[in-house]
Amino acid sequence: MIGAVNELIFRWLEDYRDYALLLIPLIAFAEACVGIGLFVSGFILVAVASILVSTEVATLPQILPLAFLGALTGDHLGFYVGRTVGPRFHQSRLANRYRSSLDRAEAMILARGAWAILIGRFIPAIRSLLPAMLGIGGFDRTRYTLVDVVACLLWASGLGLIVTATTSVF
Repeated sequence: MIGAVNELIFRWLEDYRDYALLLIPLIAFAEACVGIGLFVSGFILVAVASILVSTEVATLPQILPLAFLGALTGDHLGFYVGRTVGPRFHQSRLANRYRSSLDRAEAMILARGAWAILIGRFIPAIRSLLPAMLGIGGFDRTRYTLVDVVACLLWASGLGLIVTATTSVF
């Protein structure tokens, strides 16, 4: 399935070159978005960005801010979904069934929340789930935003390094 998605994106890039830069924030958003991010590979963003840079459709100074904004938006959507769902989730049968495990997990996440955000941004499966978990756990909004901005800036910088390395090979 991932191969078919990759093929579809690359074909779209060929057909709609003028709109290709719009894919960057969309893919970064999808990769970070709660639920969707489990199915969107980070490879797609690296590949698309590398193609755009190597074919001179876009430059890194154009790509990186868009990737940053897409990732930040996806993270914050997950966080606020978690904050919205959190109270209802805590009252659910599932939560009551696993109350002690959930309480321990939430305590760990909240105690190490800032580090979890920074490290989690670089782990694909965790990247899309962690913001919602922090929102469910009631993590402070302002602190979340500040740490997530730093995490997304570091992540976008890493994306730039990877794209630079891949485009210099070709």
